[in-house]
Amino acid sequence: MSEDTEQTTGTTVGGQSPATRLQHLFEGHRLTPTQRRIAHCMVRRAADVPFLSSVELAELAGVSQPSVTRFAVALGFDGYPALRKHLREVAPAAPAGVASANEYQQAVEAEIANLRHLADLLADPAPVERAGRLLAASRPLLVLGLRAAASQAYGFSYFAAKVHPDVRLLDEGGTMLADRIDAAVRAGATALLCFALPRHPREVVDALAYAQSAGLTVVTVADSAFAPVARHSDLLLPAAVGTGLAFDTACAPMLLGRVLLEAMCDGLPQAQARLEEFDARAQDRGLFVE
Repeated sequence: MSEDTEQTTGTTVGGQSPATRLQHLFEGHRLTPTQRRIAHCMVRRAADVPFLSSVELAELAGVSQPSVTRFAVALGFDGYPALRKHLREVAPAAPAGVASANEYQQAVEAEIANLRHLADLLADPAPVERAGRLLAASRPLLVLGLRAAASQAYGFSYFAAKVHPDVRLLDEGGTMLADRIDAAVRAGATALLCFALPRHPREVVDALAYAQSAGLTVVTVADSAFAPVARHSDLLLPAAVGTGLAFDTACAPMLLGRVLLEAMCDGLPQAQARLEEFDARAQDRGLFVE
């Protein structure tokens, strides 16, 4: 990964963290893939960005310095200095120094920062509550996750099947993917939940476009609001991944999946009864070792 390996969310001010304020700054702007990369990097280093030069930001994002300037103009500023001045005016303080820690500790701290950022986003529960209603109402419910996101999709489907009458997991690609989407639509499906994590397979983007064309409402859990799947998602819920180790870590997407399960249960009147029925049967079968 060329992204930086640390994330600093900074101090929350006025009920919003620096990362959340940056998200709001970017909303409503049509950004190019390069500009989305810069935006994603800025969100990950939200507390540091007001004190970075355009050259430093370009290096962190893996883009050219002129790209950073064009990005600032796309946001409505005269140039990067004007953007940085704006960010400094709303920044709580200068960035704290990086504490001495080994790479494993840094990876854990980055995940803690991701979870704090997720907590900030969940201060407004409306998007998750809306997603829960959409998922609860879909019969059947499709859950898509390929490659790195397959385990997230499987985990959600495993628990969702305990309370939802018809959950269909899509964790393998190929030509049958569209066929299974078509079959679910014929059976009455109205929504598809997608877990999308980097690196984003082209097949996932194509599948979401196909799902929308088939009339499904697409709810997506992605690592960033600027992920490639965003343009084919009716409701995107961001949850950052950690990039400090050789392989990305996805604690925040997993937790957001559990939050979605809770919201979905709120929309399923029989959810509690189904859980109690499962527990009773599990006890009769001696399924678990207490």
